[in-house]
Formats: sequence, structure tokens, C-alpha cells
Amino acid sequence: MKTIDHDIKNRQLKQAYLLYGEERYLIRQYRDKLKKAIVSEDDTMNFSAFEGEGINVKEIIDLAETLPFFAERRLILIEGSGLFKKPAEELAAYLGELPETTYFLFVEEDVDKRSKMYKALAKVGKAVEFQTQTEETLSRWILGRVGKEGKNITQAAYQLFLAKTGTDMGNIDRELEKLLCYTMDKDTVEAGDVEAVTTEQISNKIFEMVDAVTLHQQKKALDLYYDLLALREPPMRILYLISRQFRTLVTVKAMMNQGFGNKEIASKAGCPEWAVRKYQSQCRSFSVEQLKQAVRDGVEYEEAVKTGSMNDRLAVELFLVQYSST
Repeated sequence: MKTIDHDIKNRQLKQAYLLYGEERYLIRQYRDKLKKAIVSEDDTMNFSAFEGEGINVKEIIDLAETLPFFAERRLILIEGSGLFKKPAEELAAYLGELPETTYFLFVEEDVDKRSKMYKALAKVGKAVEFQTQTEETLSRWILGRVGKEGKNITQAAYQLFLAKTGTDMGNIDRELEKLLCYTMDKDTVEAGDVEAVTTEQISNKIFEMVDAVTLHQQKKALDLYYDLLALREPPMRILYLISRQFRTLVTVKAMMNQGFGNKEIASKAGCPEWAVRKYQSQCRSFSVEQLKQAVRDGVEYEEAVKTGSMNDRLAVELFLVQYSST
């Protein structure tokens, strides 16, 4: 992020940028910053946007060869293309031959750093990963927003707010806006205010569910699962989120065993430091190998659903029963 800010401030823009990672809020912020720096906000002639995996590479290259219309630069924005996870030799080769007036901005969720596209872009531009922010960064951001409104927030309210919203900055932004509007006539935001208007995220219920599994509270785990189904949450998304949490537990458990501190674990696991303590509690009843097996089993259940040999709802139930058994 600092490198992009530096490029914009010093007007040393690269001809290609790749923004990727889990923190979608920051990616959107920096996508818009770069767009504004490269072309004028109202310049529709020299800005083109493409989205999705069905992108026609030849069409993009032809567009990139077109000189900008009464401007210094042409910007091509490509989002969610999957080009950094599959062969894209033609475009990868073209990035090394870009006209001086053409700029590319790629926005992706996942990338393969071994891909030709990634390597080609890294030679001519910058690839910037946006990870889940640290507890310290989130705290500064939230408290700064609250302070700008001339308010304070109690420690209990802050902890409850973060517990309900999770660490996704886009969600925090939306929920904080609601909270500040709700407390418009108050100087201090309290826990009761948070409880009244802040929506608890699905990921928190997943965390509770995994917590119940690790404590072998089978009924609670299944009850939480049925609650999510009642909220029309797809079983396969639930399984994906459970598996992702178990992958985090693998990292936490392995680093605990190696004697790493919470700060190092948080950085590696991509979670705030306060969450590490909760993860440590969850993984105490499992060995690293058992946690890895849980991840493998999650993949097998998903494959069984995809091949039609198992019902999706049943697959998640079996996973929960298997790992919550005493």
C-alpha cells in the first residue's frame, strides 16, 4: 500500500499494477486511487473496464494498442479474470511490449505467483497483496473514525463491535456507519448500542460452530449449523468456511509447537492478534496431524458432493458429527 501511495504522490506510476488478496475494502480503495491518478474521473474515452473469466485477450491487446484520445494515458481495468491462475501466454508476453501511453490495472482475489502473468507483471509494474489487517491497524482505523465524529467508545463496546463484525474492513465500514448514526445524540458509544444495531456475521457463527466442535459439544455445533441453514446459507459455503478455519488452526497449532509468539502467529495466519488466543484454545484438543486430516476430510466431503455421491447438507452434518464426537 505504501508503495502505491509513494507512486501516486511522486507521480512515478508504473504501467501495470496487480491488486490482490483477502481485504477487498482496501483493494477497492486503492483501485479507485490508481484510476483517479492515471486518468481523469470523467474520461470515459480512455478508460475501459473488463470483468470475469470470459475476457477476450485479443480484444484487450487491440484496445491497448490504441492511442489515448486527447490525453496522456489509456487505462484498462481487468477484474476477477483468473488470468493469474491459468495460462495466458499472449497477454503475459504483451505486458513486456506495452506502449508508453497504455496502463493496466488488474484486480484479483487469488493469484499464482508462479504464473507467467504474475512474473511478467512483476517485471514491468507492481503486484500488491492486501491481507487481513492487524488488530493494531483496525483499532487505529476504528478509533479514528469514531474520534472524527467527536465521540468516544468504551473498551467493552469496541471489543463487542469487533467480535460481531469480524476483521473485514468493508463490513466494519458499513456497521460503523450504522452505529455512528444510531448514537448521533451521544458522546460515548457503549456496549448496549453495539448490541442494538450491529449485525453479527456468518463467520462468527462458523467460529462458534468450530468452537463447539473442538469442545465436543455436538448438539450445539449441529444447532448452529441448522441456524445457518435457516438463514439460507448454502451448505457448501458453510463447509468451505469450516475448512478454512481448520486450515488456520493447523498454522496456529504448528507455530505454537515451535514456540512462536502470538504476534508472529497472527502475521502468518492472517488474523488479528486477539484472535490467536481464541484459535489456541480451539486447537488444544487436536494434534497438528488431526487438524490436517480435518482439512483433508473437508476436501473429500466437498468432492463427494460435486460428484453427486453425497447430499450437500448431509456432507456437512457428517463432518460436524465426526469431529465433535467425544
